[in-house]
Amino acid sequence: MAQTRAIGPFSVFPVGLGGMYLSITGRPDEAAAVRTVHAALDAGVTLIDTADVYCLDDEEIGHNERIIAKALVGRTEKVVVATKGGLERPAGAWTRNGKPEHLEKACERSLKALGLEAIDVYQLHAPDADVPFAESVGALAKLREAGKIKNVGLSNVSVDEIEEARAIVPIVSVQNRWSPRHRTPEKDGVIAACAKHGIAFLPYSPFGGANGAKGLQNVGSLGAEAKARGVSPHQLVLAWMLAKSPVVIPIPGCRREESIRDSAKAHSIELSSDDMEDVEASFSK
Repeated sequence: MAQTRAIGPFSVFPVGLGGMYLSITGRPDEAAAVRTVHAALDAGVTLIDTADVYCLDDEEIGHNERIIAKALVGRTEKVVVATKGGLERPAGAWTRNGKPEHLEKACERSLKALGLEAIDVYQLHAPDADVPFAESVGALAKLREAGKIKNVGLSNVSVDEIEEARAIVPIVSVQNRWSPRHRTPEKDGVIAACAKHGIAFLPYSPFGGANGAKGLQNVGSLGAEAKARGVSPHQLVLAWMLAKSPVVIPIPGCRREESIRDSAKAHSIELSSDDMEDVEASFSK
């Protein structure tokens, strides 16, 4: 399996780190969070995904970005940081705001939180039904033209929205929910569209969320198959994803150092077509 995968002009390790669990309810303390990021880097991870709204509420917007910025101080690795704008956290809720003025302010806040002059990949967190999609994407295109962001990505989008966005600005990544249990991006054509256009597909919730991750060993025969191989069920799921398409770069969210060390090993696992079917069968039972 290839040792790197492309996201726009960048070549990154096949497995990334999702930062959300380091900053929402149940998060570790800051020192432990920094150690988890360092463990990811030590394991070879070179893509970190974050967002301004990975926090408890609107009072601490940028919490996760600030942790990542702190963790990267003094590190010599070339790390690609992808962040997102387009949501808000009023009183801890998750609401959408794709207005251009909001995205412009959100980008400025993210630049400050990350301590950067330009963001590697800036993603629209989700389409806002109250704002024309083209206006939201157009705001990101303007930020790119202004040099505030280097590349534009999308999240929670359809094939039609990918095509609409591509007509406005080059798109380097798409981030939708995908796992062996939730296979919508395969069925609705999103992964195929990403492969067609050379767009990195960054699946979030690869284990089905925190609760899904805890119970993976009990899903069908997945635990037994993983044990027979001498790997974890989590590695087996990520290996399945990586084998599906060369544009896939999973971004498992981790709270603990041990979790990201384990997940990073998935890139070296080779699966046959029969192995792929066995993984899928476990989740269909």
